[in-house]
Amino acid sequence: MGTKDIYILAIESSCDETSASVIFNGKVLNNIVATQSVHEKYGGVVPELASRAHQENIVPVVQEALLSAGVSKSQLSAIAFTRGPGLMGALLVGVSFAKALAQALGIPLIEVNHMQAHVLAHFIEDPKPSFPFLCLTVSGGHTQLVLVKDFLEMEVIGETRDDAVGEAFDKTAKLLGLTYPGGPLIDRYAQKGNPRAFDFPVTRMPGLDFSFSGIKTAVLYFLQDKMKENPNFIQENLADLCASIQYTLIEMLRIKLEEASKKLQIKEIAIAGGVSANSGLRSTLTQIAAKKGWNLYIPKFEYCTDNAGMIAIAAHFKYLKGEFSSLDVTPLAKMKI
Repeated sequence: MGTKDIYILAIESSCDETSASVIFNGKVLNNIVATQSVHEKYGGVVPELASRAHQENIVPVVQEALLSAGVSKSQLSAIAFTRGPGLMGALLVGVSFAKALAQALGIPLIEVNHMQAHVLAHFIEDPKPSFPFLCLTVSGGHTQLVLVKDFLEMEVIGETRDDAVGEAFDKTAKLLGLTYPGGPLIDRYAQKGNPRAFDFPVTRMPGLDFSFSGIKTAVLYFLQDKMKENPNFIQENLADLCASIQYTLIEMLRIKLEEASKKLQIKEIAIAGGVSANSGLRSTLTQIAAKKGWNLYIPKFEYCTDNAGMIAIAAHFKYLKGEFSSLDVTPLAKMKI
């Protein structure tokens, strides 16, 4: 083993995915994810159940990551983990495990900000954006417009004042009687519907901020009125409803992204987070990119959702700068970029 070889084991446990990844000299070797199906019947993530599932999954997931990478514990240079933001109980499992393993192996510990990691997922594979670039991070918990100046230098220039866009997808899906998580189902039905069938309001916030709670209320009242006239309204118009809701949510994202690009004169545009898997969002932004001469970057689907691959790449850049954590580090439910 050469002196330059850097092997990092990364652990992600911020919500309902237990994930581990091994990165070697900046190349992600694997990305092992155990998803939790226990939350589906509750229509949302139950924090206590998430923590318990992480406890059950973490040892086999880490073992699988090391085995499939062909790396032994003695070869590891550091252990990385998600410090936050996320569910406190879920984060505790990953943080405690990472601390114990780093201490047992006598190697450094690297804390990673989950939101920075979503942005840095763009550096796992080619093509990679060049600095400075704009990253729209869209997930169940977050909606942020980030100005990325360097690997570890980022500034949030716009964010949601209330619900994240992923929450808006899930909550409106619930109003339509769809199961959790509803976002991917809205996407699927939307592909067969007319996006201009129903008109929902586009909330406009000052600056580059977003707001997604208004559409939920608008959809609720709209459905209540229509169901009085026709109790089968939702079933008969499901595809059009999904397409119209999706169109409205994407419009809100598009407007602010275009504003930011114009204001900052930046044409390197990236999207990250679970909602970046949405086919409507991808095709809308691809069309705009062609029209406006943007270079658009979207990571592979497995690096869009919560995963340890993105924690690993973030940890690699922190390792190179010697940014290590002490053993008294604690998880943070809220954490700024």
